[in-house]
Amino acid sequence: MSCVYINRRGESHIEDEELVMRIRQGDSVAFRQLIDRYHGHIFQVAYSVVRDRTDAEDIAQNVFIQIHRSLPQYESKGLKTWISRIAMNKSIDYKRKLNRRREDAVQDVEAAEGTRSFVASSMESDVLSEVIHRDRQARIREQLEHIPELHRQMIESYYLEEKSYDQIAMECDISLKTVESRLYRARQWLRTHWKEEDWR
Repeated sequence: MSCVYINRRGESHIEDEELVMRIRQGDSVAFRQLIDRYHGHIFQVAYSVVRDRTDAEDIAQNVFIQIHRSLPQYESKGLKTWISRIAMNKSIDYKRKLNRRREDAVQDVEAAEGTRSFVASSMESDVLSEVIHRDRQARIREQLEHIPELHRQMIESYYLEEKSYDQIAMECDISLKTVESRLYRARQWLRTHWKEEDWR
């Protein structure tokens, strides 16, 4: 016999256990009644955890899906308590996932900022190095006007034009040993006539 009673407003009311039995038998109307009966309660449970109406609605939908799946395991020990426990667990899980997503987003932003800062710092360092390099080369070129021609040729080729020993040997039509010897003598001349900070 179905458990039905008349509430204070004169409406027929099916007991929770009767609804559960009908739902288990595949009664979609009974499940709709269950949703109507407990939607407000589940929403309030979810909202108390996440404090956002849209999120609470999403949680409520997921709770009813879980209820429908889990009804075969329901042990008839108080439907509202059972539903409330599912709603609370879903809400807590949802909030944890939301917090993790926010933390991940913050970390992504911080990582991006760190990368941009590193790139910017590297670029600034590269620019500064280039300026120093050019300034040093300019000063060396000025000083080279005052050294012997043979030394100047070696210094310009190796230090300013950054040519290899092989390239210098080929262009000057001399051997590698001669290149080494001339560069050595050019360095010795520089050490003797220039202050170290002038040419390093």
